[in-house]
Amino acid sequence: MTDAARQQRTGVPERPSLDGLAEKWGQRWQAEGTYAFDRTKSRSDVYAIDTPPPTVSGELHMGHVFSYTHTDTVARFQRMRGRTVFYPMGWDDNGLPTERRVQNVYGVSCDPSLPYDPEWQPPRRPVGEEARKNPVAISRRNFVELCATLTAEDEQVYEELWRRLGLSVDWSLTYTTIGATARATAQRAFLRNLARGEAYSAEAPALWDVGFGTAVAQAELEDRDRPGAYHRIRFEVTAAGPGSAGGTPVGPGPGRDAPYVYVETTRPELLPACVALVCHPDDERYADLVGGTVRVPLFGAEVTIYAHPLADPAKGSGLVMTCTFGDLADVTWWRELRLPARVVIGRDGRLLPEPPSGVAAAPYAELAGLRVNAARRRIVELLAGSGDLVGEPRPVTHPVKFYEKGDSPLEIISTRQWYLRNGGRDAGLRAELLDRGRELNWVPAHMRHRYEHWVGGLTGDWLISRQRYFGVPFPVWYRLDDTGEPDYAQPLTPAESALPVDPTSDSPAGYTESQRGQPGGFVADPDVMDTWATSSLTPQIVGGWLDDPDLYARVFPMDLRPQGQEIIRTWLFATVVRAHLEAGVLPWRDAVLSGWILDPDRKKMSKSKGNVQTPLGLLDEHGPDAVRYWAANGRPGTDLAFDPGQIRIGRRLATKLLNASRFALGLGAGDPLRAPAGEPLDRSMLAGLSTVVATATAAFDRYDHTEAMQVTEAFFWRFCDDYIELVKERAYGKGPGAESARAALAAALGTLLRLFAPFLPYVTEEVWSWWRYGSVHRSPWPTTYEIARVAADGDPALLELAGAALTQIRRAKSERKLSMRTEVPLAEALGPAAMLEQLASIAGDLKAAGRIGKLDFLPDRTPELVIACAF
Repeated sequence: MTDAARQQRTGVPERPSLDGLAEKWGQRWQAEGTYAFDRTKSRSDVYAIDTPPPTVSGELHMGHVFSYTHTDTVARFQRMRGRTVFYPMGWDDNGLPTERRVQNVYGVSCDPSLPYDPEWQPPRRPVGEEARKNPVAISRRNFVELCATLTAEDEQVYEELWRRLGLSVDWSLTYTTIGATARATAQRAFLRNLARGEAYSAEAPALWDVGFGTAVAQAELEDRDRPGAYHRIRFEVTAAGPGSAGGTPVGPGPGRDAPYVYVETTRPELLPACVALVCHPDDERYADLVGGTVRVPLFGAEVTIYAHPLADPAKGSGLVMTCTFGDLADVTWWRELRLPARVVIGRDGRLLPEPPSGVAAAPYAELAGLRVNAARRRIVELLAGSGDLVGEPRPVTHPVKFYEKGDSPLEIISTRQWYLRNGGRDAGLRAELLDRGRELNWVPAHMRHRYEHWVGGLTGDWLISRQRYFGVPFPVWYRLDDTGEPDYAQPLTPAESALPVDPTSDSPAGYTESQRGQPGGFVADPDVMDTWATSSLTPQIVGGWLDDPDLYARVFPMDLRPQGQEIIRTWLFATVVRAHLEAGVLPWRDAVLSGWILDPDRKKMSKSKGNVQTPLGLLDEHGPDAVRYWAANGRPGTDLAFDPGQIRIGRRLATKLLNASRFALGLGAGDPLRAPAGEPLDRSMLAGLSTVVATATAAFDRYDHTEAMQVTEAFFWRFCDDYIELVKERAYGKGPGAESARAALAAALGTLLRLFAPFLPYVTEEVWSWWRYGSVHRSPWPTTYEIARVAADGDPALLELAGAALTQIRRAKSERKLSMRTEVPLAEALGPAAMLEQLASIAGDLKAAGRIGKLDFLPDRTPELVIACAF
């Protein structure tokens, strides 16, 4: 049969191309349900993935492509291993990022006091900078509807990109973290936490982002270096400590001048909030002052000096001004020393209009209503005028705590918030959660240390409430007493069957809407859950915990959590907490952590840095298989530089796979042969391929997709450059030798397509369709056993030897600037006798590939193989 006839019979196109494959196969996969989850399978036959729901707040970038491709290779591998893969996609569409995007896109802000306007229409996009600076206030319900509209648009764009990339997701399993199922699931979990005493509300100091107007959790903090200044301020000693002589005001001592002590602070604007000074217990400079009092400059309040081990004697004067609240150390001292509270900063970041108790009104009036920076400038002026500022402020660059998505330094505001116990204040629970971390299989293993460092360093419970709007409401109301004050100790909650509820529009059982806000009636809890409080329940949301116990039993606990390393402390830990508290188990068996994408300057790509690369243009230019190839070159936990050159290599690989497959099928690889491969070179090639299958399988089993791809790619190029060239003439012929070559080509091509399928899904599906039935992605993963059935006892070294000989023949022609098709009348093979004996077993293939007329073997003339060509 001729080459053309074979290709026509097997459906091979005359000029195969990568163009259009994504559209062709994407539609086919969806129509045929190629990646549909089979929920009739038992748990042992299911591989369940807790897919990260990307935050819907703009565009996906190459960092997303990088990590989601890794997960998809695992899903495809497990599917080919015979597991039915539970591979959902979710959209994390509630929370602060979404609200910020809506505000910027539409030039609006939310005012919960406004009534809902069903006729309101958003402005045409895009709005100008002036509209963003002066946003239009709309009701909470209008704002939430606008958030839902924009996220739905973004989610459609995200889905189209993921489909284009070739993610083998079952799109019927898509969910959102603001959808009805997610809301009901999150509220149900919260009510159960509340009933067990794991969730509680408390009036306490909380980290507060002034820009977003909400409390934030410890896990969402980051330090940013900011310029500041140390201000040396004097405090007058009004009473010595009980350890001083006679308890009278002290005279001069080490580091002080009677009757003053000095404090160095970067936050002088908090002087009216000062409630104590603190020194280290071993600091001899202040030993006689501990228990005594000082007068706060300008404001006249008298405060006590305490000793506490957190004070650093080497920092500043060693004496610390404790305010309510300047930083987390202030909170610790306030709580442990049982200090009073003098709150001066409000939720809007301005100093409150009235001074706290014990603070002089006249100087405070100079600060009332000012923002923090303005108040700082003004109080420095007042201190300089009173003589209490010593010297000039000393410039310093120091770390300041920010909300990870915020633009302003965090304040600490005393507010009522909801908390979930996470081991921060419970040593027993902390130990249990550390044990959970040790149960989990971490890939790479060293990532477990980040988890343990975070859990071990927790200083408080998880703050889960947010003073925002587009999120899951707390399913809680409060009774109002006869004076209209809420009873926080006895919250009203709904039945689980009523979920989801919105307390701002739904009424609690036994009450009517007319009683809302009235004495003797009720009031809704105004807060929403932190987005992590919802997304920490992704296994429960998508797994059917709420209403599908049959599905839940088949997928939970799940097999895999793939995610970024930077959110171990948030998403991973929070999910472990929720599953531990509710079910007493880990939520998954394995956690695979991705590395970061680096820009050309080796800096992490991120939206905040403005150095992200979006994928759409690259997908259009190079095709999804090429982009996936680049992504798959990054191992779990390892950073990868964004390299367009690597994407181009991926496209060349996909193109070569098309063309080499077409050529191999033209040689007869598609013929329905059952004969084994008997020729030495064919058995050698298949023996090498068997090793590749074993290596790639073991690599995938330990989540090293990169090694699986690299070992397959390396073999593929040897297969194309050496093996096909060596056997193509024999394969064109007849007889046992030709049948052996075609059997080996068929086995190799079928195996290589399946090995490449997790990485290059489009081109492998295309080639598979030329000569095989069904989808390559539903075909079984190759095994060493199936290769052994074709050739059981080959020596991989023989193909390597043949390749080395062929390389020397090609070099000889190239050095003489001759065509590779040039005839070689005589060639001599020199080398160790055993080596030449091996080479002689494939002499026919070597002569055909090198176009050698006569090949002589001269044993033991050289220690290594030498092929001498005469022209």
